[in-house]
Amino acid sequence: MTPVHFAFAGLVFAGFAALWRLLIGPTLADRIIALDLALIALMAGIAIDGANREDTTWLNLLIVIAIIGFTATVATTRFMEHKGPIDAPDEAESAS
Repeated sequence: MTPVHFAFAGLVFAGFAALWRLLIGPTLADRIIALDLALIALMAGIAIDGANREDTTWLNLLIVIAIIGFTATVATTRFMEHKGPIDAPDEAESAS
């Protein structure tokens, strides 16, 4: 087996671990982290495959996945922080 096969085996394991946490994770934070792990494993798999083939075709896809993953994480953590719509005023602001 080549090192690429070991890398893909590790990424498959990480993907299954993320799927497991996504399905049974008791909190929303666990599910957010699981989705981040799944996206990172997917991105690493694409990067390793591209490096193995010496092909840069998929680099744009990696950038798009990274931007979408970061934006989704920030949006959901902000939602968790406020426990409601993002544009809802804070309780401290409405009391004054």
